[in-house]
Amino acid sequence: MRFGLVHRIMTDALAALGVIAVVNTASMSPWTTALVLVGLALALAVPESWQHKPALRHLATIGPLTLFAVQGVRLLSGRSALDVAVEFAALLQIIRLATRRGAAHDQQIIVLALLHFVAGTVLGGGLSYALCFFGFLVVAPGALVLSHLRREVEGNYRQGARDRTGLPVDVPRILRSRRVVGRGFLATTCLLSVPIFLFTAALFVLFPRVGLSLLLLSHPRNTRMVGFSDHVDLGEVGQIRTDPSLALRFDVQDLPEPPPPTLTLRLRGTAFDKYDGRAWSRTHRERPHGGEAPETLVLARRPDPNRDRRVTIDLEPIDPAVVFLPPRTVAVTIRSQQQAVTGENVALARGPEGEVRYVGSDAHGLRYDAFVASDREPMLDILHAQDRARYLDVPLDLPKRIGELAHEWADAQPTPYLKAKAIEEHLKHDFKYDLGSPSGGKPQPVDHFLFESRRGHCEFFSTSMALMLREVGIPSRNVTGFVGGTYNRFGRYYAVRQGDSHSWVEAYVEDPVRGWVTFDPTPTSGARPLQETAGAWVYIRDLVEAMSQRWNRYVIGYDLKTQVRLFEDLSRRYETIRKQTGTDHGALERVTRAPVVAGLALVLAAAAYMLWKKRRTPAKPKSLRIEKPTVDASQEAATALYRSLETALALQGLGRPPALPPLRHAEQIAARAHPLAEDVLALTTTYLEARFGGASIDEASRRAFEDKVRTIRTYKAPEPSGTGTGPAQDAAV
Repeated sequence: MRFGLVHRIMTDALAALGVIAVVNTASMSPWTTALVLVGLALALAVPESWQHKPALRHLATIGPLTLFAVQGVRLLSGRSALDVAVEFAALLQIIRLATRRGAAHDQQIIVLALLHFVAGTVLGGGLSYALCFFGFLVVAPGALVLSHLRREVEGNYRQGARDRTGLPVDVPRILRSRRVVGRGFLATTCLLSVPIFLFTAALFVLFPRVGLSLLLLSHPRNTRMVGFSDHVDLGEVGQIRTDPSLALRFDVQDLPEPPPPTLTLRLRGTAFDKYDGRAWSRTHRERPHGGEAPETLVLARRPDPNRDRRVTIDLEPIDPAVVFLPPRTVAVTIRSQQQAVTGENVALARGPEGEVRYVGSDAHGLRYDAFVASDREPMLDILHAQDRARYLDVPLDLPKRIGELAHEWADAQPTPYLKAKAIEEHLKHDFKYDLGSPSGGKPQPVDHFLFESRRGHCEFFSTSMALMLREVGIPSRNVTGFVGGTYNRFGRYYAVRQGDSHSWVEAYVEDPVRGWVTFDPTPTSGARPLQETAGAWVYIRDLVEAMSQRWNRYVIGYDLKTQVRLFEDLSRRYETIRKQTGTDHGALERVTRAPVVAGLALVLAAAAYMLWKKRRTPAKPKSLRIEKPTVDASQEAATALYRSLETALALQGLGRPPALPPLRHAEQIAARAHPLAEDVLALTTTYLEARFGGASIDEASRRAFEDKVRTIRTYKAPEPSGTGTGPAQDAAV
C-alpha cells in the first residue's frame, strides 16, 4: 500500500465523517445541506496533481475570505449565530480539502474535523452522529500518525536533509513507497481506538454533561407535525397520513405476551372550539404557564400506582410542545431527564381546551408517565354556562341541509349520548375513508363531503360530526392527536409516527355521565395505525429506531441524576453478590466493602503497570559503542562522483530538480539534443550501475569520470554568428 495514497484516504475519511456529523446534527436547510454534501464530494474528487494549479491557489486565499464575508452578512441579517458558525466550519473544510498542499494543510483538515465532532457533541447528535463518531475513533489514530510522518519527511526536505548516500530526500519517491505502510501498521493504529474509546467512556461516566451546552447553543428545531398547530384547515388538499417520521414512543403497563403488532390508543394532543366554514381554531389563545408543580401535573387527582395503569411516553421534539395523553388520564409525571444549569426547568402546564404542554425546554422532547384511571371510576368535568355557547356556535353561512341531516339522524334518540352515537354510526358506516380528500378545495368542504363526495380523511369526519352535534344542541369540539402505534420488537415499545395523526370529536353529554365523551366517526380502516408491521424493511427500521432510542436515552440524556442512579444500581448489585456469597458478615465483612475493593483494585493495577514497564526496559548494553552501518566503497565513490556531475550541470544551467530521477534527467537533456547529452547520459549510467547494479569503479574509471565532468564544467556553447547561416558559410568567406 502506497504511503501517500493511504494517508490521503484516511484524511479524506476523517474530514468526510466530520462534515457528515455536523450536517446531521445541525438544523441546516435542505438547500444548504445539499450544497455542503455536493461540495464535499467535489472536493474529495480533486486530483492531487491539480492542487498546485494557480486557480486552486487563488481559491485557497480568496475562498475563506469570501466565505467569512458572506456568513458575516448573513449573521447581520438576523440568521442564527449557531447556524452561521456551523455552515462556515463545514464550507471551510470543503475549501481546505480542495486546495490542500502538503502535510501542513492535512493537519488543518484533521483539526477542522475534530472541531466538527465537538460541535456535533454540543448539538446533541443522534444515532447518525454516533456512527460517525465511532468511525472517527477508528480512523483518527492512523490519520494523525501518517500526517505526522509526512510532515517530518517534507520538513527534512525543506531543511536540505540528505539520505545516507548523500542524495537529497526524495519526497515523491517516499510517498510512492509501499514499504512505509503495511497491514500491520494499519491494524495497530486502528486498534488504538479501543483504549481511546474505553478512556473516553470512563470520562463520560464519571463526568456527565449538565446541560450547559444545550442552554448556550441549542435552539428549537422547526419541526411541525401534521395536524398539530393553532389552525387546522380543511381546505388544504393532500394526503396527511403518509409521513413515516417518528413522533413518539409509548409503553403500556401489563400488556399480554406476545404484545399485539398494532395497538389503537388515542393520544390526545389539543382541541379546537371555533369553526369558520373552512378551518378550526381556538377562541382562547393564552400561553400555558407552569406553577402547579415542576415535574407532576394533577389533572383529576394524585396518581395512585396501585390502581392506575401507567403509560410511559417518550416524545420527540415537536412544535408546539404538546403533551399527548391517553383517555382518562388523571395525572402526568415527568421522568428524570437532563436539565439546564441555569434558566427555567422543564415543567408541565395546562392550556386551553384541556391541552397540556411542557415549558422550559421545548426543543428537546420529553419523557413522562401518564396515569390512567379504570373505566369504573367516574370522572366529572363540568361545562360552565358561560362556555356552553362557544361549543354550540356554527358558521352563519353553513348550509341548512347539514342541520336537517343531523336532525334526521338524531331526533329519534331519547338522550344526548344516543343522539351522538347515532351520528357517529351513520358517518362511520355510510361514508368512505380517503386520504386524498376530494372535498378539500371546495367553498363548503363539509357540505361537499356529506352530500357530494361522501369520502375524505379523518378531519372531514370529525368536523362533520362536531357541526351536526351542535345543530342538535350538543356542545362539541374537534380534537387532534395520534391514533396508536406499531410494536418495535427490539425496543419493546410502540412507535407512533407522524402518519398516525388522527382527528376525532369530544361531546359534552349529561346522560348517562356528565362530562366530555370521546366519539370517533372515522371508519375503522382510517382510525387505526396504517404503518406496516412485517417485512425486511420493517425489521431494519425497528432495529435502527431502537438503537436511536437507547442512544438518546443513555448517552444524550445522561446527566448527574442518571449517574447517581447508575452508581446506586451498581452498589445494590454488589451488595446482592455479597449476600449471596456470605461475605457481608464475619471476618470478610470489612475487607469486601466496596471502597476497600476499589482501593485494592487501583493498587494492583498500579503494581501491574510498574512490573510491565520494568520488563519492557532493555538491559544495559555491554558496550556503548554504536556501530555505524557499513556502506560499500564503490557506492560511496559513485555518489561522490555523481554529486560532482550535478554541480557541473548546475553551472551549465542544467540542474536536476529534486523530484526528478537521475536517469530521467539525462534522458530529458538528450531529448533536447544538447551537445553534452551523450556525456551526461554515459556518466549517469555509470553512476546507476555502481550505485544500484553492484558494478565497481576502479581508479581508471574514476579518472575518466572526473575528466568528463571537468569537460562538462568548462564547456562553452558557441556564440551565434553575426551574418547568421552557419559555420560552413563563415569558413567559405
